[in-house]
Amino acid sequence: MTHSPAVSFHKSTMNETGTLIVLTDETLGLGAAAQGLGIADLLQKAAATADYKGKSLAVLDLLAPANLAFDRLVVVGLGKADELVEGDWSRLGGVILGALRKGEKATLHAERPDGTAISGDQLADIGLGAVLRAYSFDRYKSKGKNGKDGDNGKAAKAPVTLDIVAAESGKAKKAWVARSAIAEGAILARELVNEPANVLGPVEFAEKAAALEALGVTIETLTEKQMKKLGMRALLGVAQGSVRPPRLVAMHWNGAKSKGKPVAFVGKGVVFDTGGISIKPAGGMEDMKGDMGGAAAVVGLMHALAARKSKANVVGIIGLVENMPDGNAQRPGDIVAAASGVTIEIINTDAEGRLVLADALWYAQKTYEPKVIVDLATLTGAIMVALGTDYAGMFATDDVLADALSKAGEATGEKVWRMPLGPAYDKMIESKFADIKNTGGRYGGSITAAQFLKRFVDDGVAWAHLDIAGTAMGSPQTEINRSWASGWGVRILDRLVADNYEG
Repeated sequence: MTHSPAVSFHKSTMNETGTLIVLTDETLGLGAAAQGLGIADLLQKAAATADYKGKSLAVLDLLAPANLAFDRLVVVGLGKADELVEGDWSRLGGVILGALRKGEKATLHAERPDGTAISGDQLADIGLGAVLRAYSFDRYKSKGKNGKDGDNGKAAKAPVTLDIVAAESGKAKKAWVARSAIAEGAILARELVNEPANVLGPVEFAEKAAALEALGVTIETLTEKQMKKLGMRALLGVAQGSVRPPRLVAMHWNGAKSKGKPVAFVGKGVVFDTGGISIKPAGGMEDMKGDMGGAAAVVGLMHALAARKSKANVVGIIGLVENMPDGNAQRPGDIVAAASGVTIEIINTDAEGRLVLADALWYAQKTYEPKVIVDLATLTGAIMVALGTDYAGMFATDDVLADALSKAGEATGEKVWRMPLGPAYDKMIESKFADIKNTGGRYGGSITAAQFLKRFVDDGVAWAHLDIAGTAMGSPQTEINRSWASGWGVRILDRLVADNYEG
């Protein structure tokens, strides 16, 4: 894994060598500190030569700038600075990091040309974007023809050093405590999704989650034997085709002063999904190592909340299984009873994530009596047909919760789009032989999957389901992510908690 950049905040310039980064806008103006360095004429001349207009996130790179002690000058555009929204500041940090080389020491004069101060939160978001952009998964790369160093027996190059100089540096340092925790959580989620399934099985995944005890998170891990006693036949039915035993992990963070009911987050953790007896096509099956993106997001979220000492009571539940086509695997036509007592006819063994979530949702309610539940799952290809890879599908029984998730998504850039629920979709999962069946046919596949999950949520509990099949892995690369795994879910859910459940 690439080492995170060393980000720090200062009132004045610490270095006069290395790389200087300044911000401009569509006027090609500079802030006061940058003007004091005497680079205004240099910028104008270089911009004219390169036809540089200071557009949002556009970069102008000058090597060995004349009459400047710095080795390099990087100019980054803000476009129309008054039109910048919250998420643009982390994107700015990602662009800045992307312009730097490994081991480079850089000084950013974080000031707007119009004289408006960049706030402490905005400065911290620049740092957040830089850390997220720096991440890459190269653990299994040895030094080869491409000359890249991986962690496989090779010494890693020094990380980037980014000194951010700004008037609000004191406030930025305070805000950075939370932002750095969020970055750690998102990177942890990316790491889990990127790991190959031969390395990260259910037991190993559970051990990664249990490591959060070091941050003060209470951990309970259920074995296959314990789940059998609880009647979790839906989850265990998915796991029975694999030689690797399942696990269910509960992570509890008690950060609030009161002992009120917690907020619960439940994640699907299918460490590899062949489809079981209803086996998937060979093409692209390797990507099914990422079918635990929901569980990874929950673990990353719990890390972020604990590391920043969130003042909320939160529980994270993850069901961890492997879905394999062994001679002992469950078959289409089998009927299993979930822990809640609901009987399920298995129509397609590749509709397995909802079976895992059914018992995990039941356990979350039985054990912790949460007031709110949000589950995350790389559940259906149908949601990608509907929404592509920019939005996650959101299904909710509570308008207040749905609105809060939408706002958190807009703020963080992890956006959601609300999809319908309704009695008509219930009819599509009625079974001839059991209470319900695990698929409702080709049409409305993501909706019938959500309608299935709704059967396992108690009345009176605010619930939302996030289908992240299009956003957790293989989604388009952005200014803040160059990894196959995005860590989607950590930032939106941390923001949901911060804005609505802390006090």
